[in-house]
Amino acid sequence: MMDSEAHEKRPPILASSKQDRAPHIAGVGEMKHYLCGCCAAFSNIALTFPLQKVLFRQQLYGIKTRDAVLQLRRDGFRNLYRGILPPLMQKTTTLALMFGLYEDLSCLLRKHISSPEFATRSMAAVLAGTTEAIFTPLERVQTLLQDHRHHDKFTNTYQAFKALKCHGIREYYRGLVPVLFRNGFSNVLFFGLRGPIKEHLPTATTHSAHLVNDFICGGLLGAMLGILFFPVNVVKTRMQSQIGGEFQSFPKVFQKIWLERDRKLTNLFRGAHLNYHRSLISWGIINATYEFLLKII
Repeated sequence: MMDSEAHEKRPPILASSKQDRAPHIAGVGEMKHYLCGCCAAFSNIALTFPLQKVLFRQQLYGIKTRDAVLQLRRDGFRNLYRGILPPLMQKTTTLALMFGLYEDLSCLLRKHISSPEFATRSMAAVLAGTTEAIFTPLERVQTLLQDHRHHDKFTNTYQAFKALKCHGIREYYRGLVPVLFRNGFSNVLFFGLRGPIKEHLPTATTHSAHLVNDFICGGLLGAMLGILFFPVNVVKTRMQSQIGGEFQSFPKVFQKIWLERDRKLTNLFRGAHLNYHRSLISWGIINATYEFLLKII
């Protein structure tokens, strides 16, 4: 009886305080996919940026791995992480959007469109990739900062952005077409195949085993997509390394590169083996970090 009376005499403010906290907790839950994607991107860029620079030089100049490494050695350690700010800003933002928007749009489309789940998830993946393309200027500036031909023109991200300003807003989005193509179709394949690949891996019974499976799943997908879209990135890199002048179409730039590299597929894919290993590591880190954070948040 005393317990009942005590319960009745409790101030109502305690109940309302729980209600006040509920929206905040729900808000964190709704944003967790964005937060996990952002953190996964940060850890990946910090670990793999030097490897990305070697790959970039190969894509741009069609040189061998050894020559690209020698270029970086001549540039010195001071320039090794030159240009890391744009990819940090871009990847943390775009991967947050990639994972977050994919989940949100998948739920939204399922509620309002009566179509097979594969179709709604594919549409959500394409829309998420298209939204990511808004941040193409960061990828554009990263390309300029990594190109040693522009080392004397600007030394940081701000100067690179300022150098493009006089050419108009369109200059920031040079290379947008290959970015849209790559983002949309790679998202469809990544989200569509991630589940089936993990199902075919050995059953995980511990947290560490789950982490390994997520790393393998993300790494295999990343490596496959990296090879598949490698020529697209070669064309994108060439387009974005130019400042001012004519805006050439994707087919025209591709044809020019194809002729420069003696019409040999092996020359077009120069650096692809390094991209394979980089993508294997990068997407392994991204997927494992994302899934790990998703479970603990």
